[in-house]
Amino acid sequence: MKTKRTNYFISLITLIAALGGFLFGFDMAVVSGIIEPLKIQYNLSSAQEGLFVSCALLGCIVGVAFSGYLSDKIGRKKVLFISAILFLISAIGFAFSEVYSTLILFRVLAGMGVGVASNVSPLYISEVAPSHKRGQLVVFYQLAITVGVLAAYISNFFLQKYAITHSATGQGLLHWLFIENVWRGMFIVGVIPAGAFCLLLLIVPESPRWLVQFGLDEEAFKILNKINGSEKAQIELHSIKEMTSQKTGGYKELLRSPLRKLLVLAMVLTALSQFSGINGVIFYGPTILKSAGIVTSDALFYQVILGLANVLFTFVAIFKVDTWGRRPLYLVGSLCAAFALALTGFCFMMNITGWYMLFCIILFLLFFAFSLGPLKFVISTEIFPTHIRGTALSICIMTMWVADWIVNLLFPIMRDGLGIAATFFVFSFFCILSFVYAKKKLFETKGKSLEEIEKSWNLGLNEDIKEETLKAIEKA
Repeated sequence: MKTKRTNYFISLITLIAALGGFLFGFDMAVVSGIIEPLKIQYNLSSAQEGLFVSCALLGCIVGVAFSGYLSDKIGRKKVLFISAILFLISAIGFAFSEVYSTLILFRVLAGMGVGVASNVSPLYISEVAPSHKRGQLVVFYQLAITVGVLAAYISNFFLQKYAITHSATGQGLLHWLFIENVWRGMFIVGVIPAGAFCLLLLIVPESPRWLVQFGLDEEAFKILNKINGSEKAQIELHSIKEMTSQKTGGYKELLRSPLRKLLVLAMVLTALSQFSGINGVIFYGPTILKSAGIVTSDALFYQVILGLANVLFTFVAIFKVDTWGRRPLYLVGSLCAAFALALTGFCFMMNITGWYMLFCIILFLLFFAFSLGPLKFVISTEIFPTHIRGTALSICIMTMWVADWIVNLLFPIMRDGLGIAATFFVFSFFCILSFVYAKKKLFETKGKSLEEIEKSWNLGLNEDIKEETLKAIEKA
């Protein structure tokens, strides 16, 4: 009975924290249905359109920049609440803004909410999760992102259909939001999950590891007791206190060995994950499918197909990350993703179009969704010590946003300059590079507490860890 209550408690707080990922995915994807009607209504120039699309990224960078440091200082829960408020304000403000400049302002605020959530949500989940479930629970954050993307695509699709079929003359606020200016309705739908996130965070406890860092041992024990039971809670509390009492530091500490090596590892894996071209596939999906000879009279419908595939395949990581292990899953997924991208490029080169092409793209989404996509969050949230984890993770997430910006900027240029086939071969190369780098540098952390991981890199990777990793690879 007690085990059931423990599982219920950890599942509940994980799902609430993962709402930050849902809002992240929803906010970034909902714009796909807004750009064209906004461009027409406000008669935007190319420069203004570019500013509208990219200004959210500016907000993301700002959000990441302050969230890591702030979460180490005032707590994970408070900063999650800040992200929820940013989402709520931006959704309402954007929907009712009449001036282009205020639209930009609220897009920046939304981007800040995305930046904060992308950093603190997986960080919080990793710190409250039991060691034997940590990988699985952190992957729930990635699942929430994909569900958020899918929800935005579905919402946009149905709201667009509704506006077309109910275009008769009408009046009132709802008619103005969902018929006359349906793009406003697409955005204000985000108020529902943002409001739920705000309210549900009230029942979420603070991270026990952050509490110990600030001497609040009694509160930390209560939370650990709910997560692990009293016996394991005492052991884990002692282990956390032992590690956190030894160190203080900031950005400078990350530049010293061995933290510098860990930071480079996490940053490189994060960047290579994005250089696989996932954003190009997701956000330019309809364009790619049109190039493949698939009829795309309804681009939003095909976005729903890709979004649904991304959600379903993320479940592979949820079921395997804590049994198979991080390293084997990453190696198999990155290599197979490279194969799928190369196959897509070959289809374009040989002019093999239609549903064969769609199959190749979905095959890539399968391999990405259980390896390169979620594992960058899992790895980055568990290899750093508690006192600097928020700061270190913010640097890794910043790397992700910069890599995303590069991909979004270069994809149409590469597509038109090198050709679509060569573009996919380039993405395939980066997946191979990711495989080679991970095979050389990535160590296994499956089943270990965050403090055990910290001790292992303090002592150098001992032979037990190496043997465990080799056995896992052999089983794969």
